[in-house]
Amino acid sequence: MPDNSAQTGAQDSIVPVILCGGTGSRLWPLSREGYPKQFWPLVSAGTMLQETAERARGPGFAPPVVVCGEAHRFLVAEQLREAGIEQSRIVLEPEARNSAAAIAAAAVLIGEESPGVTLWIMAADAAVQDVPALRQALESAAAAAGRIATFGIRPTVPETGYGYIEAGAPLAGVDGALEIARFVEKPDAATAARFLAGGKHLWNSGMFVATAGTLLAELEAHAPDVLRAARSAVADGTRDLGFVRLGAGFVHAPSVSIDTAVMERTSLAAVVPCDPGWSDVGNWSSLWDIAAKDAEGNATTGPVALLGARRCFVRSEGILSAVVGLDDVVLVVTDDAVLACHRDRAQDVKKMVEQLKAAGRKEATEHRRVYRPWGAYEGVAIGTRFQVKKISVRPGRKLSLQKHYHRAEHWVVVAGTAMVERDGERILLRENESVYLPLGCVHRLENPGMIPLTLIEVQSGSYLGEDDIVRLEDNYGRA
Repeated sequence: MPDNSAQTGAQDSIVPVILCGGTGSRLWPLSREGYPKQFWPLVSAGTMLQETAERARGPGFAPPVVVCGEAHRFLVAEQLREAGIEQSRIVLEPEARNSAAAIAAAAVLIGEESPGVTLWIMAADAAVQDVPALRQALESAAAAAGRIATFGIRPTVPETGYGYIEAGAPLAGVDGALEIARFVEKPDAATAARFLAGGKHLWNSGMFVATAGTLLAELEAHAPDVLRAARSAVADGTRDLGFVRLGAGFVHAPSVSIDTAVMERTSLAAVVPCDPGWSDVGNWSSLWDIAAKDAEGNATTGPVALLGARRCFVRSEGILSAVVGLDDVVLVVTDDAVLACHRDRAQDVKKMVEQLKAAGRKEATEHRRVYRPWGAYEGVAIGTRFQVKKISVRPGRKLSLQKHYHRAEHWVVVAGTAMVERDGERILLRENESVYLPLGCVHRLENPGMIPLTLIEVQSGSYLGEDDIVRLEDNYGRA
């Protein structure tokens, strides 16, 4: 699947490559596989993805290339659209194969047409408080032509949750860039304290700057299996509803990080030390670190009441959440799950998610509110042979033409206007009007209006699972 060089932007523009495949399980119950942390507004009004794309927007930047999974493609497209970011290319991985394969696919897609173009590679789920400082570091990284430059964050605490970079000698001819002496895995507390005191070690930010040609050459030298799979995936890829869908060869790429595959092996690695207020927002304690706090050191979001609490992180997505007399606690409340833990144990939330998965709890991976290309639905009530859902459809969107073998449905419009197709008949419904869909009928729901459509769906039947949907026609390419 050849690329179109016009889409990469001008040769002197930097192409942002945003990796959007993480699940953020340490930020459960807010972040889950179905709707992970990069799609949430965690540190500002914009989502993490939107904030990341915004940092690389404006003069000197081409539209971004976003690499994500199939399940999140419409979330990515919608959030970029909401942010006013146009002409982005969304690359779909058939299976997550870690950062080396994702970066290789982006480099092949862009580099085979424009090998000299500079790529700025970054994760979609990191926070940056000082964007001008990051842009200044980017200038130094981009000036290191022929190198693969990474951003090294000057540590402020003896953090054990990050990998480190030991800085070497200054890089000749490039102000602000240094050689890399070595990469260091996540250290223990004593080693992290020594790194902080010594001043030679930097946090590994996971951001990289290099030309597409340099990345391809170093992948060829140090990770040829990764590059081979990426080239096959791009060559066999297709364009589907504006997405770039990689071919099946992608799944044969070794699952390895770009650090292990290339950065720890190449002689072309460089680091630019900087202090842009960066955080990977890897757990609730790290989010507390960067959040605004009250006089007692508490960070709160949503309807929260505190009495005698200190250094707590409390976030509620709806119901009033009260904390009395607790110190250093994380409390996160969603509509179907509550997390309470000591801030020192925030890293262990991932273990809890794994435990919940093993127990078969759907709350481990799914929210009550489930997002679809056309909008969303959420469960309201469920019982023997019945289920009630609230369905929201965006203006101009429609569901698939479908039928069910085991359930009938009754739709009641709460807000907006619905166009319902039922066995070839078209029925226009307004607020407080309803329609009955008997078992087996062919039906479709559409929002023809200018405002969101909200309706209540009452299902009844012997089986109410989401897999009892036979799609006969679909605008979003779903089977």
